[in-house]
Amino acid sequence: MTRRQAQQAPPLSYQDSLAHVTDELRNLDTLIRRRVATLRPQRLAAQGLMASKGVYISHEEVDALLAHEGADDTQPQPLASDHFDSHIAAKVTASSNQGIFLSLPYVTQLFSLSPLEVQTLIVCVAPELRRKYDTLYAYLQDDITRKRPSVDLVLDILCPSETDRWRARTSVFSDQAPLFRHHLLHKVEDPRSPAGTSGLAQFLQLDQRMLHYLLENTVLDDRLTNYVTMLQPSVSPEQVLVDPTLTTRLVHLCQRRLSDGPSGRHPFVFSFQGPRGIGKRDLALGLCAQWRRPLLSVDMKLLLAYEPDVATALRLVFREGLLWDAAVYLDLGDVALQEEVKVKAWMRTLARLVDEYGQLTFLAGELPWSLQGVFDQDSFCAVDLAMPDVALRQAAWERALQRFPTKDAQSWAPELASQFRLTPGQIHDAAAWVVQQKAMVRDEAAVTRAELYAACRHQSHHKLTELAVKIEPHYHWDDLVLPRDKREQLKELCGQVAHRHRVFSDWGFARKLAHGRGISALFVGPSGTGKTMAAEVIAHELQLDLYKIDLSSVVNKYIGETEKNLAKIFHEAEASNAILFFDEADALFGKRTKIADAHDRYANIETSYLLQRVEAYDGIVILATNLRENMDEAFTRRIKFIVDFPFPDATSRKAIWQTHFPAETPVSEDLDYEWLAQQWQITGGNIKNIVLAAAFGAAANGGAINLTHVLHGARREFEKIGKLWDDKGCAQP
Repeated sequence: MTRRQAQQAPPLSYQDSLAHVTDELRNLDTLIRRRVATLRPQRLAAQGLMASKGVYISHEEVDALLAHEGADDTQPQPLASDHFDSHIAAKVTASSNQGIFLSLPYVTQLFSLSPLEVQTLIVCVAPELRRKYDTLYAYLQDDITRKRPSVDLVLDILCPSETDRWRARTSVFSDQAPLFRHHLLHKVEDPRSPAGTSGLAQFLQLDQRMLHYLLENTVLDDRLTNYVTMLQPSVSPEQVLVDPTLTTRLVHLCQRRLSDGPSGRHPFVFSFQGPRGIGKRDLALGLCAQWRRPLLSVDMKLLLAYEPDVATALRLVFREGLLWDAAVYLDLGDVALQEEVKVKAWMRTLARLVDEYGQLTFLAGELPWSLQGVFDQDSFCAVDLAMPDVALRQAAWERALQRFPTKDAQSWAPELASQFRLTPGQIHDAAAWVVQQKAMVRDEAAVTRAELYAACRHQSHHKLTELAVKIEPHYHWDDLVLPRDKREQLKELCGQVAHRHRVFSDWGFARKLAHGRGISALFVGPSGTGKTMAAEVIAHELQLDLYKIDLSSVVNKYIGETEKNLAKIFHEAEASNAILFFDEADALFGKRTKIADAHDRYANIETSYLLQRVEAYDGIVILATNLRENMDEAFTRRIKFIVDFPFPDATSRKAIWQTHFPAETPVSEDLDYEWLAQQWQITGGNIKNIVLAAAFGAAANGGAINLTHVLHGARREFEKIGKLWDDKGCAQP
């Protein structure tokens, strides 16, 4: 039975939980009268002693409280508790048959409570609803300060014989009994007894969440609101942006495995692993939609931060899921379970709770973990959610771009899907980021391709900055001075990136290539010939982030550490849609050597590992080296593009001199680019430094850049690189 709106009921059924609880309190009054009748002779005999105490509860006051039940109580007083129990049970059954939700019977069913445990719960509910029970309980305990129900009081009221008391002590009041294992009741020490309280003297306190539930107050447990959210399914599994074949298989599995228990209550655990935004929670919601059940979403990082007692917090979470008839979704984020001993421990606790509460449970995390031996394999399914293919990404973009009412926006979906390997969640966030940025500057113009590209780069992971240096590309094709065939090679590289979806997916080449679908390039040439500039030009053309790998933070003298650092780089790069640029790559990708000692052997292992990672990387890797001979031959054979950057000749040097002077720069007419190109055989990097030094010199003098400024800058550059400077040979004819 699930919660439904109260229906019109005949007199022999309860219309709501309040009517039912009211009858249960009448029955409790009958039991209290019975206990008062037992105690009355003893109290009358000791009436003089009671009067000497000064403050006490009189017999007349107790009789008045038991005689007056409220203005709304029009039914006759029951004479026999057993008869009234039968009367209540009949009305509860009639309500159940009519689909009327009653909270107390539902709790009884959920937690498998015995009749004695239900009556114990009612004894503890009573003072939360009517203050008269404070006085009655104090009278029964012969202590005006003991207004709360205690273990001893409950036994006195509910257990007519000593044998019953003994049985109840173990079956009802042990810590593993349902009332306390599920935290429906709590044992509280007497604050007026500093020496401690015996088990019988302990007070019993109703859990506040259970009080709200019994009163049909449908709110989450206050203790869980910092890290728990209740979600209602709004999409079907078919609408979730996950591989449709996988979704269909999971739906079939759920239909087969979750239909065994009542109301779908059958312990089963799905473990979803994949990057942020891949659709783990949406998939869980889609599966819940099949059974019209809500999803209790738990942020485990926050739970671990807030709760010192993780086991108790998890039990309260699963209890809440049971009360709502909801599946439980535990978002583990990037917690690495294989490295956390404590996390392993509470995972085993979680397995016990899943089995105990019979909940459909979802574990979701970004990092892979091993759960072998933790869950019963008959009730466990691990699902690896890989990055969506271009078709799914295009569908995600088409959905996200609907917020932009322009004709061009939808046409960009295929291009964006092919260019950026983003998850559906990241695609949604990218579109939202564009809307936010335009709102901040009150930009009412239509969205542009450049804004969407910027949003995609913004969504990429930024952990690469811990391992590499991000380079902002400022150069264009016009800034790059190279022989024509070398420029064509670079443009072919960009073309392969732009059209790889058509080749691999539409034309079926992906089935022929198990790996090596990424783009790898080797730039060879002396320092300053434009290798880094070319990488910037490619990044600018493709609108991708460019990261230069800091070799000092990668190469480690300790065995195995270099591979770990490289593994982190490639893992983060895959999530960042970034171009990796290894400068002076021969330090990492150099020739493998003959093994002379253990260090040589591990150096060769590092090189082999790098070959595998570069070949497996689905993005763009650019390596730069001054000498091709230093590179491992096996590696160069696997490179798709090898571009030579020659030392610039006079014609190229003239073009380089001209491109390094911005159009708005004041330049003297006596500056002869032809003469400068013929005068010094230097690289573009040297020329850039000379021009910049000349510009600062001219700015200090307050005039245009002239030959004197250039000559001064050239002299400083020659001194820096260790070349001989000859003043006589620098006079312009």
